[in-house]
Amino acid sequence: MSEDHDHHHHHDHSHLDDTALRVRSLETVLTEKGYIDPEALNRLIDTYENQVGPKNGAAVVARAWVDEEYRQWLLKDATAAIASLDFSGRQGEHMVVVENTPQEHNMVVCTLCSCYPWPVLGLPPSWYKSAPYRSRVVIDPSSVLAEFNVTLPEGTRITVWDSTAEVRYLVLPMRPAGTDQLSGAKLAELVTRDSMIGTGLPLSPAALGKDDSHKNRSSTNAPNSQP
Repeated sequence: MSEDHDHHHHHDHSHLDDTALRVRSLETVLTEKGYIDPEALNRLIDTYENQVGPKNGAAVVARAWVDEEYRQWLLKDATAAIASLDFSGRQGEHMVVVENTPQEHNMVVCTLCSCYPWPVLGLPPSWYKSAPYRSRVVIDPSSVLAEFNVTLPEGTRITVWDSTAEVRYLVLPMRPAGTDQLSGAKLAELVTRDSMIGTGLPLSPAALGKDDSHKNRSSTNAPNSQP
C-alpha cells in the first residue's frame, strides 16, 4: 500500500470545540432539571447517526452501482443527483462524490470541526469529530485505516478530502465481487456508513442476513493514538 497521499484542504470556518462543550453543559443542566431523558436522547442520536442517515447514502451508492448513467451524473454533479432521490437539505447543499478504484482509496475528514453530509449520512460519529482522527488521517491515513481494521492492496494510493462549510464529500466505494445478481435493495444493505467516509469497506454478500447490527454502522471508537 502506498504511503503517498493527497490532502485536499479548503477551510473558512471556526473551530467548534467550545460550542460542543456548551452543548454538553446545556444537556447536563436539562437532564438535572428533568427536562430530557438521557436514554431517550441517546436512542434518538443513535437512530440518526447509524440508521436513518446512512440508509440514504446507501441508497445513493447502490443506485450508482447498478445505473451507469446515474453514476456518471453523481460524479459530475453530486448535489443534483442525490437530490433526485429526495435526499437534500441543510449540510448537504453542495455535495461532491469521490469514487474508490483499484488504484485509489478515498477518505473524508473535517480537520477544523465536524462538517458532515447529514442528508446522506445522518449525524457524525464521535470518532469523526475527535482530535486524533482529524489530525492523524491527514498525516498517516494508512495507520488510521489499520485501526479500523482496513487493509488495502499494496500500492493503493490514499487521497484525503477535507470537508468544509461549503463542500461536503461522500465516498463511492467499490462494488463487492459476487454481487451481480443482487437487487438494488440488497446492494444497499452491503453499504456501511464507514465505507462512505472511507474508513471502512462494503460488506461481502456472505454477510447479508447474518447480523443486522453490521448494517450502516461500523466502528464507534476514535483512533486511539494521540495526534
